[in-house]
Amino acid sequence: MFRDMRLKENETTRKEAEEMLCNALSGVLAVNGDDGYPYTIPLNFAYQNDKIYFHSTSETSHKIDAIKNDAKVSFCVVTEDRIIPEQFNTLYRSAIIFGKAKVLQEQDEIEQGIMAIVKKYSGDFLNEGKAYRDGEMGNFCVVEISIEYITGKAGS
Repeated sequence: MFRDMRLKENETTRKEAEEMLCNALSGVLAVNGDDGYPYTIPLNFAYQNDKIYFHSTSETSHKIDAIKNDAKVSFCVVTEDRIIPEQFNTLYRSAIIFGKAKVLQEQDEIEQGIMAIVKKYSGDFLNEGKAYRDGEMGNFCVVEISIEYITGKAGS
């Protein structure tokens, strides 16, 4: 169903791809947008238990509408991107996932997803993060991407 990487020598292991997902500060979500146009959105996220979590301040945004219309998404992170001018080359590391996204509805799932994000970006402030989550509940939505395929790539 998913294409094999053409340059196999640049393919990383699944574990390395997962490490990139754990360590990347941001990623780019690709959805099927309005009128069949691809729509990509940079966003903060958390990777946990083979799932990607991110939040949105509205359930009526372009990305949320696109996900509700078509759950199939792709998500990409780049953890290294360094030009080596004298070699006419680039040193890079990236991971791409394909999966299905859904807006979480169950309270415990929403709490789990938002806390995964809080742990990643504000791990020293978990109690404050829980209070913030509880105070803002209902003012945001959380999306979960179930990963169906993951691949990593590294090269120099």
